Amino acid sequence: MPANASQNETPLSVWALDREIVLSRVIDAPRELVFSAWVDPRHLPQWFGPAGFRIETKSIDIRVNGEWRFDMIAPDGKRFTNRMQFRRIEKPHLIEFHHGADKDNDPGMFRTTITFDVQSDGKTVITLRQLHPTKAQRDAGIGFGAVEFGYQTLEKLAQHVERSKVA
Repeated sequence: MPANASQNETPLSVWALDREIVLSRVIDAPRELVFSAWVDPRHLPQWFGPAGFRIETKSIDIRVNGEWRFDMIAPDGKRFTNRMQFRRIEKPHLIEFHHGADKDNDPGMFRTTITFDVQSDGKTVITLRQLHPTKAQRDAGIGFGAVEFGYQTLEKLAQHVERSKVA
């Protein structure tokens, strides 16, 4: 821990570039619509997760201090338990949550900050920044496919929002 760091700081409270994964994408939709797809409990489970995966929600409460508990089910049927704990929601430009397995005190839990920015042409730039507890955990996530799966998830978001614009 740096000499000027507080004793109360945790690995997820101090940002470090060697522990982060950053994904960004331009989505051809207004920021409010893209943001809504993230915070509307009717929409989030419809598109979230990599290609071929589906979501089974156990509970969902998208608000500050709320949480979303769900299973992400792979095409082969393997289940991955998940829990998102929402820390900040600032409509329509920022969402922050802790994400890990659906268990208390998950040592693999990471922090995600999502920003929603507007381009001059009205399209939305969405940027996801994940902060992992250690460099080793971040590297393991990359090795597992976190970047590829993250971009697949953003593609599903873009497709969902596009369908929502037409509906």
